[in-house]
Amino acid sequence: MTTTESRPHDRVELAIGGMTCASCANRIERKLNKLDGVTASVNYATGRASVAFPAGMRVEDLVSTVEAAGYEATPPSPERTEGASGEHGDDLGLRLAVAVFLGLPVVVLSMVPAFQFPAWQWLSLALASTVVWVCGWPFHRAAAVNLRHGASTMDTLVSMGVAVAYLWSVHALVLGSAGVIGMVHEFSLVPRPSTSGDVYLEVAVGVTVFLLLGRWLEARSKRSAGAALRALLAVGAKEVAVLRGGVEVRVPVESLRVDERFVVRPGERIATDGVVVDGSSAVDRSTVTGESVPVEVGAGDDVVGGTVNAGGRLVVRATRVGADTQLARMASLVEQAQTGKAEVQRLADRVSSVFVPVVLGIALATLATWLLVGRPVEFAVTAAVAVLVIACPCALGLATPTALLVGTGRGAQLGILVRGPEVLESTRRVDTVLLDKTGTVTTGKLTLVDVVPAAGVERADLLRVAGAAEHPSEHPVAGAIVRGAGAEVGEPPAVTAFRNREGLGVTAELDGREVVVGRPRLLAELGVELPEDLRGAAAAAERAGRTVVAVAVDGEAHGLLAVTDAVKPTSAAAVRELRALGLRPVLLTGDNAVVAGAVAAEVGIDAADVVAGALPSEKVDAVRELQARGRVVAVVGDGVNDAPALAAADLGLAMGTGSDAAIEAGDLTLVRGDLLVVADAIRLSRRTLGIVKGNLFWAFAYNVAGLPLAALGLLNPMLAGAAMAFSSLFVVTNSLRLKRFRSRAR
Repeated sequence: MTTTESRPHDRVELAIGGMTCASCANRIERKLNKLDGVTASVNYATGRASVAFPAGMRVEDLVSTVEAAGYEATPPSPERTEGASGEHGDDLGLRLAVAVFLGLPVVVLSMVPAFQFPAWQWLSLALASTVVWVCGWPFHRAAAVNLRHGASTMDTLVSMGVAVAYLWSVHALVLGSAGVIGMVHEFSLVPRPSTSGDVYLEVAVGVTVFLLLGRWLEARSKRSAGAALRALLAVGAKEVAVLRGGVEVRVPVESLRVDERFVVRPGERIATDGVVVDGSSAVDRSTVTGESVPVEVGAGDDVVGGTVNAGGRLVVRATRVGADTQLARMASLVEQAQTGKAEVQRLADRVSSVFVPVVLGIALATLATWLLVGRPVEFAVTAAVAVLVIACPCALGLATPTALLVGTGRGAQLGILVRGPEVLESTRRVDTVLLDKTGTVTTGKLTLVDVVPAAGVERADLLRVAGAAEHPSEHPVAGAIVRGAGAEVGEPPAVTAFRNREGLGVTAELDGREVVVGRPRLLAELGVELPEDLRGAAAAAERAGRTVVAVAVDGEAHGLLAVTDAVKPTSAAAVRELRALGLRPVLLTGDNAVVAGAVAAEVGIDAADVVAGALPSEKVDAVRELQARGRVVAVVGDGVNDAPALAAADLGLAMGTGSDAAIEAGDLTLVRGDLLVVADAIRLSRRTLGIVKGNLFWAFAYNVAGLPLAALGLLNPMLAGAAMAFSSLFVVTNSLRLKRFRSRAR
């Protein structure tokens, strides 16, 4: 590896090899955290360690620490990680197949006396030796490595249990009466008083097979759980047609630079984030935002790398490349969330870190107790082996990370990015959600929402005249009128004698007619009086918080136009969803009270829950005031002015369509600008946390119930192995239910 000096407070993601259970992850984490200034989090489910380290320390120092603990560490890449996972699964599959093929005769012969031909026990020994020491070698190797480093893990329990059952059988065959030709062996599901003529090869084989089966199914399930992130990493284009000197040149996407123009043909993926400079098309953004309906784009519209051009030819100017793109940032956020740990998982880690030594103590106590009360050595050994096998804390270690893996991956598919697992716990406690108005509840873009022609004037003529007069203007209100008019009557005709009246409106000549478009006050100054019906319509529009534009032609009132920052179509439904989740919605805006009140009424927010005219610092004050009253506050926003409030909130939800400052300040990033996704994000987070708690309950319950049964001699070790494998499989498959989570947004 090339030596690279670190930067202050640098961070690296290491791929960890050789971990076989959660105890391994805890051991590596403790070793790394003992280094000065290092903060590490090791995730067994993802096989990764997220490590923050200080200046003066090299990545090689971290790698050597992991290797000194008996494991492997390398900086990961998607290709290497996926390949390693696949090889691990293939190796387990081969070992399992051989173990089943050779072990099945051993189990059948041991359990069915009618099949026990002369010398069957010696054939069983030969077959069992291969199963235990060849197929089960990963358990024994891991136990030996940990023993060499003075540690104990789940593999210690498994290896000891299997080895004791095997060695006792060898002892009985060689030194006891079990090796006598013609010996018949009776099988029992519970340990029983026995003699030196009993062998437990079926226990050693059965436990090995069941544990290999559990590991293999677990590896497959974890691979399925991480499929969403791998799919996200694979979405990007591999090549791009760059325009250089007016000629299309196909190059690897890595060589694309900011401000270069590239061509996207129908059916191709857009190579990177950019702005359309030529052409129009429909873009399928489902892979990035979860939207099922393609979005129309044209010149001046932003596009996201990884999305698919479903229509015409586009020429795009690159604005972000490499790690700065939205897709790369999404993948990074998902990886961070999957590597981190929620507080509930840290509790489970603390329990599992002391669990193995405690179980070893219980197993020894079980052995000693049964011997002291006069039971045969065979019975005491069998009970102790059952304790070792049933107590493996693998399910406990998988309970949280697998749920996080699936939940955050599903969130990424729906355009919901969780910054860290601790966010899940925040969503459970939130009871109040502050919604920024502009760009969150509303579109953030002025829109023509009402057209009121004067008596005798056609709607189309009013729009044509107003659109033509406003076309040369760059004012946002003019832009809204031009877009609205163009959508109904097409391209506006050219005007002459255009004049901008600062802050009031414009005047122009169209087909020899003098046109005035602006505030009613401008028309009044020019001696144009609005008729009573138009004055009433203007007053009603202003009460609704809309901007009123009057139109006059040749000194006569021609009609009114109303422009506003329109409420998003899904905002009212989103507010209802938030209420259904037990949240109190509050509208928070820097706009005036009239506009804020009108928007609140339209989406269903109570007038008492409107905070208007708030500066960025006052938004923070509003958050802290609610917190002081005992409320747990979430803030949803998209602008730079929302960033302080997002940071101050107990839970910050940033619209991905907004500013980078807002996204960096948020705990959850919503790639789509749809407020319904806020409700989806909270539902998904709560569902994930619920799965985590359910997993932990069953993992604890399994150990609590199983240990006494094993210690009391009521559980055959082979059944204990099957139950242990089932418990691990249960928490993984339970977590996979999150893949079926459905969004309410469309």
